[in-house]
Amino acid sequence: MSGDGESAVRGLSERVEAPPTYRPRHPLVAEWRPIADGDVDAALAVLRASDAVDHPNYLTTREELTDELAFSFVDVERDTLVAVGHDGAILAVGSVLEPPRQISLVREFMNGAVHPEHRGKGIGRELLAWQRARGEQNLAAIDAALPGWLVGYADRRAPDRERLLAAAGFTAVRWFHTMERDLAEPIPEVTPTEAVRIVPYTSDLADAVHAARDEAFLDHWGSQPLSDEQWGSLIGGTFAPEVSFVALAPTSTGADEVAGVVLSDVNEDDWPGQGFSGPYISTVAVTRAHRGRRIAPALLGAVLAASARRGWQKAVLDVDAASPTGADSLYTGMGFVTTFGETALVREY
Repeated sequence: MSGDGESAVRGLSERVEAPPTYRPRHPLVAEWRPIADGDVDAALAVLRASDAVDHPNYLTTREELTDELAFSFVDVERDTLVAVGHDGAILAVGSVLEPPRQISLVREFMNGAVHPEHRGKGIGRELLAWQRARGEQNLAAIDAALPGWLVGYADRRAPDRERLLAAAGFTAVRWFHTMERDLAEPIPEVTPTEAVRIVPYTSDLADAVHAARDEAFLDHWGSQPLSDEQWGSLIGGTFAPEVSFVALAPTSTGADEVAGVVLSDVNEDDWPGQGFSGPYISTVAVTRAHRGRRIAPALLGAVLAASARRGWQKAVLDVDAASPTGADSLYTGMGFVTTFGETALVREY
């Protein structure tokens, strides 16, 4: 089915027929069931074993998994699935996430993995068939006249994942670069072209930073505002306020407004797989009213300098290769180089 402009005039519930719940079957799997309270550590072990093969430079954290399962918009009984082997071990884990606050697009995220020891045997196809059916059920329950997407991501070091999604009718539509910056190299001092103060992130700025982040990303591919729960997850777990910064610009009333933000995570568990120490820059955002004034490079410079002072070796971030703000060029200009990549694959409705 296509997400063209004509079909998007009608509500998703009129365009998408809810399929019956898919019941996976596989000879190596004794039971397919939702994730239970006692499964978290075993499910995390599957995810981290998969990470170590597909992208050893970043590993799923326990907080990420528990946050996902605790989101109010996740129905654990209907939106999660594990494949249990005949010996009681979890062989695969999957979920379908439909975040709230989808104002221009409804996205169903296909998350999960098959343990590397059990790949190539058809378990992943069964898991993805269940995810696709569950995602279509979710879309069929929405009356809003919006495009609907099933979304899956594949690291380009894991081509089997991309082939699996493609075989299920997903199309590669967007490409992302992972970029690294050597902190031993000189860090330029950048001054914005307007009266902006670059200050450390503090919790009292959280609501204003959340709003600025959402506004700044409105014109980015597939982006939708974050719910309060998602925002709380973003600034929880491995979030590192000591290497996160906010750009404050004066308004006509004399008060400051958030013009931009850079948020970072520090997860020392990632460092062995990366081969170096340093932060992951999760968010670089400048509101549309303040773009083109050298705020983003000033914020990045603050992160790089703060990280170098701590003796860390490199900073890492991900960027949409076709970002409307020209972010790829910005990061290259700040000394970042591309190392890895990820592909976004979508089924449109």
